[in-house]
Amino acid sequence: MITPILPTYGRQPVAFERGEGMYLYDTDGKKYLDFYAGIGVMCLGHSHPTLVNALIEQGKKLWHTANTYQIPEGEKLAQRLVDASFADTVFFTNSGAESIECAIKMARKYHHDKGNKGRYRLVTMTSAFHGRTLAGIAAAGQEKLTKGFEPLPDGFDVVPFGDLDAVKAAIGPETAGIMVEPVQGEGGIRPLPDATLQALRKICDDEGILLVFDEIQCGMGRTGKLFAHEWAGVTPDIIAVAKGIGGGFPLGACMATEDAASGMVVGSHGSTYGGNPLAMAVGNAVLDEILAPGFLEHVVEMGDLLHARLAALMQRHSNLVTEVRGKGLMAGIRIPSIPTKEVVTDLIGRGMLPAFAGDMVVRMLPPLILDETHIDEAMETLDACLTDLAKKQT
Repeated sequence: MITPILPTYGRQPVAFERGEGMYLYDTDGKKYLDFYAGIGVMCLGHSHPTLVNALIEQGKKLWHTANTYQIPEGEKLAQRLVDASFADTVFFTNSGAESIECAIKMARKYHHDKGNKGRYRLVTMTSAFHGRTLAGIAAAGQEKLTKGFEPLPDGFDVVPFGDLDAVKAAIGPETAGIMVEPVQGEGGIRPLPDATLQALRKICDDEGILLVFDEIQCGMGRTGKLFAHEWAGVTPDIIAVAKGIGGGFPLGACMATEDAASGMVVGSHGSTYGGNPLAMAVGNAVLDEILAPGFLEHVVEMGDLLHARLAALMQRHSNLVTEVRGKGLMAGIRIPSIPTKEVVTDLIGRGMLPAFAGDMVVRMLPPLILDETHIDEAMETLDACLTDLAKKQT
């Protein structure tokens, strides 16, 4: 018999009642160090007072209005994002999947309106994750996402991760652009090297096509820059953003240059709830914190410390941990000899919340507000977990 909630999630047997800062508390009062942050969403931790106050104050005034009217808080947030990035314009969404859809449509419309109607295809990379819409799973091309949902939308050419020769070979007269994650999340916490991102930018410039970045998981301060691509010194034409941008409130954005967005005119796209006053108030509050002096520098410092401690952990447990991956506070350890879900379940039982990712990686996306004591606590828990798991293997 089917459950009242569609059974599409393999849920852990724990339910949370409240959260505060870096911690969640279950219905029995047990405390958990949150190193997952709702899939990288809770960038400022749980129940952050700035976000709570912003939501309460806006909720007292206006929850929703149609996008056929002006929304001042949305105009303010868009201008702030433009001022802090490469972009000239922003379309607000409710989720990362919607942001990807907007980016795909924008890339196609750009070429259509430039007189290149046959250019509609995007080159993407293996192990990518671009959301759960039909276009999103077609762009990723992973069988675990696509099986049973065929026929898929046409228009995506998937090449091996980071293979520039394969990218060049895939480009043809129908190619509209290249769409990649600067740091893959679901695919196993795999950063594309700066040189690769720079090469992708040059390829797009040479071919007259658009560079689209999916920074839904790696953006909004996660790597120590507002956007991960900034480390490589390159800029995309379009970027899809979500997760941390709302600090836990459903919010996403598709940001673009004026040229890339030139085809998106009145009536070409829309979203009923996208950019509603509640989301805009929270989004502005998130930016207040992330753009505050010293915040991103703190992320860099804690990211360096986390990776150093994970490297030391790998040395102590070289029989299990084969690699440390990631950038900033987007980290993963690869443990090929034990099912990743088993490791994660063990850690949850010990009061730490990570998650699993592709390629046998234990994924860590802690709130950006963590300090050294939280890293110490996480390493102590990981060390105990790996020690006990190693004993079981002998």
